Amino acid sequence: MPETLFLMRQLIFLCLLLLPFVSVAQKHPSFSSLETYLSKLSPTIIVNLQVESLTGEIYFSQGPAVLVPSASIIKIPILVELMEQVKVGEINLDQTYTLVATDKTGGSGVMASYPDGQQMSLKEVARLMMIASDNTATNIFIRKLGQKKINDRMKHLGLASLQLNRVMMDTAAVARGVDNYVTARDINALLRLIYSHKVATPALCEQMMEFLFENRDTVTLPRLIPKNIKIAHKTGGLPYVRGDAGIVFAATPFVISVFVRGTPEKEAEKIIGEIGEICFKIFNQKN
Repeated sequence: MPETLFLMRQLIFLCLLLLPFVSVAQKHPSFSSLETYLSKLSPTIIVNLQVESLTGEIYFSQGPAVLVPSASIIKIPILVELMEQVKVGEINLDQTYTLVATDKTGGSGVMASYPDGQQMSLKEVARLMMIASDNTATNIFIRKLGQKKINDRMKHLGLASLQLNRVMMDTAAVARGVDNYVTARDINALLRLIYSHKVATPALCEQMMEFLFENRDTVTLPRLIPKNIKIAHKTGGLPYVRGDAGIVFAATPFVISVFVRGTPEKEAEKIIGEIGEICFKIFNQKN
């Protein structure tokens, strides 16, 4: 009996020793600063966002399942389908593509300024689609991959809210109410699949990450985050929405998607930048 009592005391003592470590492991960062920030925005401004870990643990969300116009963020699903077709040998990224006049599309990008007959690899076309948000490159791939195949891929991945319904710069379609859509929840999930090598192949996922790291649009999430912090992200902007979706490699990396509507573009960019900074400060604290 004394021996049993001694063992019980030892067990209790061990549990008490471990208790602080268990508490630390279960402790989630506080997002009170983000809540305060969002509460001070004009009620006419609509912000949809989700912040989560690389493994999908949700830390903060606001309207994460609401369909929002994707603008150029829809180019992430297009890129994923491209790499899936590369994986099975339907497309070769080293293949040469010859630009023709009918390819050229307005809006963002550089390919529309290239001369007819310009040749480049499909890999470079894909790179420009992502780093310069090139609409000409995007429409080339929509035609080459197939709109239905892109949408079917997203459904297969369980991300049916990621919807490609029109080509880039199709203002007539927009006037009819046809647009491309995403949700903060599902675009985060797609980014996590890329990061964790769960689509295409590991090498092709790393190629996608490289494209995301090279994004030249830095006025949203990277706006107020130190320049030495790596951010893999894709931005999008239309007169009625500004968005950014990416992975920020703070001390504790996190996945974040933010979409802002109901305010001019420059103000929306500022809001996304400030949200990014708040989240960075939360996750960059040293334990």
